[in-house]
Amino acid sequence: MGGPLRFDGKVVLVTGAGQGLGRQYALQFAERGAAVVVNDLGGSFKGEGQSTRAADTVVEEIRAKGGKAVANYDSVEFGEKLVETAIKEFGRIDIVINNAGILRDKSFARISDLDWDLIHKVHLRGSFSVSRAAWPHMRKNNFGRIIMTTSVAGIFGNFGQANYSAAKMGLVGLSNTLSLEGKKYNITCNAIAPTAGSRLTETVMPPELVAALKPEYVAPLVLYLCHEGTQDTGGLFEVGAGWIAKLRWQRTIGAVCRTSTVPMTPESVRDQWDKITDFSEAIHPVSAAETTHHLIGVLGELDGGTGGGTGGGKQASSKPSQSGGGVDDGINIEAAMAAKIKPTQYVYTPKEAILYALSVGYTTKDADYLKFLYEGAEDFSVVPSFAILASQNSSVGLFSGGIPGINIDITKILHGEQYMELYKPFAPSGTLTSQARIADIVDKGVGALIVIDVETFDEHKEKVAFNQSAIMVVGAGGFKGAKSSEVLKPMMKPPARAPDASIAEKTSVDQAALYRLTGDRNPLHIDPSFAAMGGFKQPILHGMCSFGFATRHVLKTYANNDVSKIKAIKVRFSKPVLPGETIHTDMWKEGKRIYFQCKVAETGVVVLTGAYVDLYEEAGTGEITTKSSNSSMALKSEAIFNAIVEQFKTRKGVAKKINSVFGFEITQDGKTVAEWTADMKTGEGSIYQGGPKSGKADCTIVISDDNFVDLVSGKLNGQQAFMTGKMKLKGNIMLAQKLGELFKDQSKL
Repeated sequence: MGGPLRFDGKVVLVTGAGQGLGRQYALQFAERGAAVVVNDLGGSFKGEGQSTRAADTVVEEIRAKGGKAVANYDSVEFGEKLVETAIKEFGRIDIVINNAGILRDKSFARISDLDWDLIHKVHLRGSFSVSRAAWPHMRKNNFGRIIMTTSVAGIFGNFGQANYSAAKMGLVGLSNTLSLEGKKYNITCNAIAPTAGSRLTETVMPPELVAALKPEYVAPLVLYLCHEGTQDTGGLFEVGAGWIAKLRWQRTIGAVCRTSTVPMTPESVRDQWDKITDFSEAIHPVSAAETTHHLIGVLGELDGGTGGGTGGGKQASSKPSQSGGGVDDGINIEAAMAAKIKPTQYVYTPKEAILYALSVGYTTKDADYLKFLYEGAEDFSVVPSFAILASQNSSVGLFSGGIPGINIDITKILHGEQYMELYKPFAPSGTLTSQARIADIVDKGVGALIVIDVETFDEHKEKVAFNQSAIMVVGAGGFKGAKSSEVLKPMMKPPARAPDASIAEKTSVDQAALYRLTGDRNPLHIDPSFAAMGGFKQPILHGMCSFGFATRHVLKTYANNDVSKIKAIKVRFSKPVLPGETIHTDMWKEGKRIYFQCKVAETGVVVLTGAYVDLYEEAGTGEITTKSSNSSMALKSEAIFNAIVEQFKTRKGVAKKINSVFGFEITQDGKTVAEWTADMKTGEGSIYQGGPKSGKADCTIVISDDNFVDLVSGKLNGQQAFMTGKMKLKGNIMLAQKLGELFKDQSKL
């Protein structure tokens, strides 16, 4: 479990340290090597009077035991003076314990302005003032620990303590925000609600209980939270009598009290009240962003999609909504939809395909991992959801003035929905050209929904994929545009029965760090301070990473990992996933459509909804169509093989040297169009068109017609062709070294 927790070299400032809890904190920190600033105004528990005696007594006690301590007698509302004492005496400040407090208890009807203001001045403003003064020093040192002292009265309320309760709950909010802003600088902030015998609790507790609740039973939690080895932040803890518990928020599933056609009324609230207050399936929100995501999801449910898709299982038409030509918050609808966006290219090799596969969870622990992680595998394949990389490449700059009519705050955008359609499997390498366009802009009130369509083509100008992204721009709505879109692909609800299949898979704590290497470098997924700006306690996983995990789960369960069977994928992003959480995918099969829904296993929070995968009915048969010599599609490789056959008649002893059977699968556009066999085991050997007569080749070479010509002529290096995916090998790949003997006289061909 490790050794003692020490604080050697650290400087601790404890406010209200003259007695009770503060005194105990100061003594224990000093005992464990810290230098301590003992702050105490020396007034009464009502905040009246002033004396140096309380702070001096604790300082003397620490020094008598060989510790380091200095007294400070300033009011906490002058926080810079307290921190100045630490810097002047010890040269630094590392830890702040905001413990100072007073009481002015009165029933709400009898509270005066002075009663209210004094409590807030000491508890809330005092903690703010001291923490603010210490903050720049902690940032500079890349280390800081702050404790806010709240109360059960603040958390739950208490009769006669309205002023005190309000201030104490304010400290919880302050602590939560500092925990977010401090992460980048290794500054943690936690709030504790202690129950201990002190001059404050003497007014509300029986004497025998006060005697039993010793400060010594609270202080160890504070020391643990302040140690450099403790990274916990943003916590709220109850502590007393040696008992410690962490608190968190709980929220019901709730209910929507209106429809797209029926308004919200007090009666609709009454009718849904039981559901609104039902905690039987409660969730535990951890950030403000979760509320925003949830509200966006509510809008999607009301309109059949985040942007108001047609829903009901109908296919969306190609007609955009009549949004008008208003200009609001950086969006000019007419200019944006009329803009001609420049096509972009995305060049990839097996390296990019494998990196993407790793980023969406493929691992060498999978039974058939070679198919997606090894370019030399005979059935090496590119994950279907890889299509997003070329698509997102074409969208770069759209939200930062890259096209006319779009100029908005990128920190306000949310990826609402994604649709992907695939027309054929991706080659192991290639150049993809994508053309993006703004398909629609919808006024959702709370924001503007921008629908982006992207078509992607390969080198042969054949369409390989179509992507549609629905992007919500929070705060950009209200421009009196259309409320729904006819072009947005609809979401689908799963069947009302238990799932037909389920897969649960834990993401890595580094999943977001890995996925961003595929191209989406949004700092929201890596930088804690940027994530905090979005209301998240830590960087979140990319929605498209969760999309990739779900695609894998369906691909494995219903397509036997045959990438040619995936036709289309649709999801709505309802909540984020945190790296390290487990994605649980439930699946339902209805004909060629697989409905699915994803949730976080640890919390039960649903993260992907309205989702489905459509399958091709006749996909993945693996059949080979062979072109004969009289095909209308002339193959360059055929002439080369015929020339080799003629040369081979005069080359004696070659078969004995090679002593292997080679198969050649010649491809065009990713499909096998011809087969040849070089049988060097039979007699003097033979080369003929078609598959091996012996039934199986020792080594099979899969290569395109053009690349075969370059390989034989020496323009393409064999090792380079293999490493870049231009040539695949099946069977005993070491035999490929003997191909040089077979093509020895290629210069004469």
